[in-house]
Amino acid sequence: MRSFEEAAGKLIVGLDFPDAEQARKLLKELEGIPCYMKVGLQLFYAAGPELIRELKQRGYSVFLDVKMHDIPNTVKGGANSVTKLGVDLFNVHAAGGLDMMKAAKEGALAAVEADPTLTMPKIIAVTQLTSTSKQVMNEQIGIPGEVEASVVHYADLARSAGLDGVVASPLEVTAIKEKCGQAFLTVTPGIRPANSPKGDQTRTLTPGEAMAQGTDYIVVARPIIAVPNPREAAETIIKEMM
Repeated sequence: MRSFEEAAGKLIVGLDFPDAEQARKLLKELEGIPCYMKVGLQLFYAAGPELIRELKQRGYSVFLDVKMHDIPNTVKGGANSVTKLGVDLFNVHAAGGLDMMKAAKEGALAAVEADPTLTMPKIIAVTQLTSTSKQVMNEQIGIPGEVEASVVHYADLARSAGLDGVVASPLEVTAIKEKCGQAFLTVTPGIRPANSPKGDQTRTLTPGEAMAQGTDYIVVARPIIAVPNPREAAETIIKEMM
């Protein structure tokens, strides 16, 4: 059984807010809980790099969830920049291919080599979004077969590129670990506590179920940030993760 602190360290809270002030309000409510904080596209576009620096100054581990997907040289530059910000974890799209993922790691390494005070961040690849159903993947994205097969293929590609892990739904964790090894990180969104609405997620598990699958981190946003008592919600989720 994990301690509360150990379990909290595996919880990534999604700061899915339109501005920094709302994020700061949540930070105040969750003060003292040693979880990761995730900054996604909406908040990063609104608040920029300064919020990342503020989170680091507050002592949080930061997952910058901007899902880089571009030509290798552009992703290399982006990875270099976010590494200089001091993020602990960031992601790219596995669909960008092997060279693009390798370039992300090269960009991060170059930043660390140029500044020894920096720490090499973990780099993970997005496989299939947790909102993507088999029908959407087959008919709209144009990838045939089962979602799990696509996820595992992308995970193996990310491992070949030297990345640290992937973003995937909790339903694919076992297959990913079997293919890529137990040390290969899985970061799993699509986590919904019992009786919590799924929203736009299609491939979900509860926090306890996800941890039982062997995932390394779970990502939770709305079930914490969109309820009347976020601290109580977070603590309940952490206790279930123990």
